[in-house]
Amino acid sequence: MKSLKCSERPSWIVSVVPFAVLVAVLVVVVRVFGADALAGGSQVALLFAAGVTVAISMIFYKAQWEDLENAILDNIRAVGSAVLILLLIGAIAGSWMISGIVPSMIYYGMKIIIPEIFLFAACLISALIAIMTGSSWTTIATIGVALIGIGTAQGYDAGWTAGAIISGAYFGDKVSPLSDTTVLASSSSGTPIFTHIRYMLITTVPSIVIAMIVFFVASLLHNHTDASRISDFSSSLKEAFNITPWLLVVPVLTGLLIVKKVPAMLTLFIAAFMAGIAALVFQPEVIREVAGMDTFSFTCGFKGIMQTYYGSTAIHTGNEILDGLVVTRGMTGMLNTVFLIVSAVAFGGALTGSGMLQSLTEMLTRFVSRRVSLVSSTVGTGIFCNMVTGDQYLSIILTSSLYRKLYESKGYEKRLLSRSVEDSATVVSVLIPWNSCGMTQATVLKVPTIDYLPYCLFNIISPLMSIFISVTGYRIYKKCAK
Repeated sequence: MKSLKCSERPSWIVSVVPFAVLVAVLVVVVRVFGADALAGGSQVALLFAAGVTVAISMIFYKAQWEDLENAILDNIRAVGSAVLILLLIGAIAGSWMISGIVPSMIYYGMKIIIPEIFLFAACLISALIAIMTGSSWTTIATIGVALIGIGTAQGYDAGWTAGAIISGAYFGDKVSPLSDTTVLASSSSGTPIFTHIRYMLITTVPSIVIAMIVFFVASLLHNHTDASRISDFSSSLKEAFNITPWLLVVPVLTGLLIVKKVPAMLTLFIAAFMAGIAALVFQPEVIREVAGMDTFSFTCGFKGIMQTYYGSTAIHTGNEILDGLVVTRGMTGMLNTVFLIVSAVAFGGALTGSGMLQSLTEMLTRFVSRRVSLVSSTVGTGIFCNMVTGDQYLSIILTSSLYRKLYESKGYEKRLLSRSVEDSATVVSVLIPWNSCGMTQATVLKVPTIDYLPYCLFNIISPLMSIFISVTGYRIYKKCAK
């Protein structure tokens, strides 16, 4: 691909124009579509910004369409594996739920909730469920709603309870290979997903430990009341699913595959396959309901499992909270995210082919000279993008795109970029009232963002921990600068 010479390349001031256009269109999209902005409006905004980039390059800088097209296609090819991983994640999200694996995790996790350690337990359970499902949103919208009710019954302030739930859910989301934002952050920076997750542990584990210590102490100092709702929820889970410790074998084996560094795509495929077998063995009645058939047979089992992998499922348990928990969307639930990724990398490809991204990177290089300033500026950019775009996915993509070449030129590993992006662009999104995450969680938990913000300890500590680790230089390695 032909690259533009420095004299032909747009200045950094001109290069900011597509971003300004993107932000302006996204503001309108969020106002008009609200929580449905990711259903297509945000993606169209990205494609429109890519069009603006192409128009500026071709009209004012005589760029060739072939060069721009090749840059866009190269970017799309680069995320091919991430798209397949996202589809497999969708299959696992459905199969692990319908097979009873996630319900068993919830059931046994609920056993540890006692009033004296409620906030600590709420954080821990939310973390475990988010790890298994790979979704902080699903965790908060299901078990989080139940925990808010339990906390209220025990006399806990809703802000404290919501903070514990969100802290645990976002920690679990960050260390789960099933998380779409984790996949997005790793793929946007070109980092293998398990390499990214292992490197994330350096900042996420200290952050969650500090948060959980505070939650534990706060629980001990609280005046406790009745917690009878726990037993009701546990009973509903056991009535709807065949709860057994044998189902936990699947996540254990999946964990072993991860430890053995089996490729992510293969690990996820095996995990989904094992869950399908477990569903047929332990949940034949649930599979029959998913298939919509009167009796269990080969056809029923095949149809039910296929539906679980690719489509939407809903099990009626008689418990409203539990009904919300077991709803899954399979592979089709990932299509909006795939749409977003393709649109975003098209925008990134246009920026790269036009030379605008290089101009912005060179401008940033003037102000970033050391390790600490590099990580700090990345964290700050991630938070800023969350504030101006109102979406964590876009913040991840934009921050990664802006800093990827800069990290390479400074000789730092790609995993440092992916971790810095996740420690800011992902976890801080829920703390911003007008961000899609902040709006969603405040609505779901019925707790205003400003009320739970001071208690989302993990989300507050994570970006600070990222900067602190950069100060110490722990496991941050620098290659020879290019």
